[in-house]
Amino acid sequence: MKKIGLLGSTGSIGKNTLKIADAHPEDFQIAYLTANTQVKLLIEQAKKYRPDSVVIADESKYPRLREGLSKSGISCMAGAKAIEEMVRDSAADLVLNAISGTAGLPATIAAAEAGRDIALSNKESLVMAGELIGRLCEQNASRILPVDSEHSAIWQCLAGERREDVEKLILTASGGPFLHRDLEKFESITPEEALRHPNWSMGAKITVDSATMFNKGLELIEARHLFHIESERIEILIHPESVIHSMVQFRDGSVKAQLGVPDMKIPIQYALTYPLRFSAAWPRLNLAMTGELHFEEPDIRRFPALRISREALEAGRTYPALLNVANEKAVYRFLKGKILFPEIAVEIEKALEKHQPLDPFSKADILSIAELL
Repeated sequence: MKKIGLLGSTGSIGKNTLKIADAHPEDFQIAYLTANTQVKLLIEQAKKYRPDSVVIADESKYPRLREGLSKSGISCMAGAKAIEEMVRDSAADLVLNAISGTAGLPATIAAAEAGRDIALSNKESLVMAGELIGRLCEQNASRILPVDSEHSAIWQCLAGERREDVEKLILTASGGPFLHRDLEKFESITPEEALRHPNWSMGAKITVDSATMFNKGLELIEARHLFHIESERIEILIHPESVIHSMVQFRDGSVKAQLGVPDMKIPIQYALTYPLRFSAAWPRLNLAMTGELHFEEPDIRRFPALRISREALEAGRTYPALLNVANEKAVYRFLKGKILFPEIAVEIEKALEKHQPLDPFSKADILSIAELL
């Protein structure tokens, strides 16, 4: 029985994680749950899974949480600091961090400091603090198990391989909803259009990131820290069908790919059960029915996010952290109708040009950038 601490239980990744727990009740126990604002759903989840404790990040929702679980015996807390304290103090075997955005960073740092294994869906943690978290994991014998489908794919392709035999990593990208849209019509893109992803069902911020391809830029930085490979040996390839989730090319010319239906439960379950593979009832990939698979190089004019992200990675220090924060701010401004779709990249690049880099190994410095949100 593995005890899972689930951060962000009311989001897409969190709900899929609980479906996996439902399918394997003898293997997983939910130690704690957290949510941002969805207090009603958090109460329902707590009553079903009976964790030791729950936290609602939005402190204004605490009275409702406490009332809803008043006779349950479940400990109720509120606020971001409570999440960090719970991660440090709880006896969970694995912390699955599915908190969206920069808000998930402190919990990842807390888990690494406490020596917990971390199933990481919150890519922003490694984008902002990859150097620091890597050091903390090494000091405290903590492991990071990737949950993003692309990084899970690379992780699986590297199983049993020597790292010195790796020539390059190939991150695949769907290209989002605007892969073939006329560039001259990008200014007319609405938030509603950007939120219609052709393959995946995700939260609003990550869906917009997929449309701009800043999501892939962030994954580039995350891959650098997960797999310790230089930026120039990480490529991005457009693959609209999202059947091949990523690939690894080796020095003998061989290429390994991980394929599957576009269902996030697959990489989530692999992170939960590693190094084992559990049975699952979801649909299987049928290549005969899939038909043709397509690939193309990304157009940097269409997706300047890829250039900007790589430049931030190569600049190092705290440029990636600032990139992430600036992206988050710009996406929210776009969703509120304050800027046009192409201005997301423009605002981020302007922020990077003004940035005065700080110490990437300093928790205080990195959190000070997070507070710019």
